[in-house]
Amino acid sequence: MPIHYIDRKTGEKKEETIAGDKLLRWIYKTRSGFFLLESVIKRKLFSSLYGKLQDTGFSRRKIKNFVDHLQIDMTEAKIENLSSYHTFNHFFARELKSEARPINFNPNILISPADGRVLAWEKIAADKLLQVKGSSYSLVDLLQDKDMALDYDRGTCIVIRLCPSDYHRFHFPDTGIPSKPQSLNGHYYSVNPLALRKIPRLYCENKRELTVFSSNNFGDILMIEVGATCVGSIIQTYTPFLKAQKGLEKGYFKFGGSTIILLLKKDSIIIDDDILSNTARGIETKVWMGERIGVNSFNKFYANGCKY
Repeated sequence: MPIHYIDRKTGEKKEETIAGDKLLRWIYKTRSGFFLLESVIKRKLFSSLYGKLQDTGFSRRKIKNFVDHLQIDMTEAKIENLSSYHTFNHFFARELKSEARPINFNPNILISPADGRVLAWEKIAADKLLQVKGSSYSLVDLLQDKDMALDYDRGTCIVIRLCPSDYHRFHFPDTGIPSKPQSLNGHYYSVNPLALRKIPRLYCENKRELTVFSSNNFGDILMIEVGATCVGSIIQTYTPFLKAQKGLEKGYFKFGGSTIILLLKKDSIIIDDDILSNTARGIETKVWMGERIGVNSFNKFYANGCKY
């Protein structure tokens, strides 16, 4: 079954090109593949070893085929020449030219912290967040902190899924002060929709890092980076407790598809209608780092539909 998303720029429904599609389907849809997943692939050692391979000079050989297959636009990258990348991870965590991802600096607007495919829910119940249709998880399981989970009851949950073809650096969605990241150990399942349908509470099972971001305009935002199969590392590049400007880089993922979850408290944000509408239909919306995904609910002018 193909995976579709809405291209926000055109409104078109598009089919996602999946890296390693046949392998993923074998792993998550066959008995033998699932046995290998549970016994080997989901383990830290497998992803760590695979991640280390992507840091070797040998790995650079696959960059061109990867770019061609996933149709990656290298004109956006600071380094356009593929031969200038020393390893696959050097390429995978590539930086982009500033003009490739313009930042919406309006203080009433929350920007996407990353490129990816987004789902969003308002007025969430802390004991039942939707993973996919028919599958849910709780904030307590996700955060491993009951008091913190209750703080975000009836708030907003934004899930941004990064595909291997995406830009894999992530940024701050507003100006504010970030805490030190807290690491929560876990497995390394894929975050592809195939895996989300197969593994209950997947986000609670995978390794993740959690940062409390005290933002200027949206209150405390929980920023959660979720690891995945073959993600060698989640690298944090920011300085804890130092003021971060909107759009500043927070960190990056090494090779593998990954996910960022944002949690905002009750009545702090209104998510854009197209994202909510697509989510209700069970389809993701493609967003770009730096673009608007919601507005400050306390500003009536923006909350009433102004787009800029």
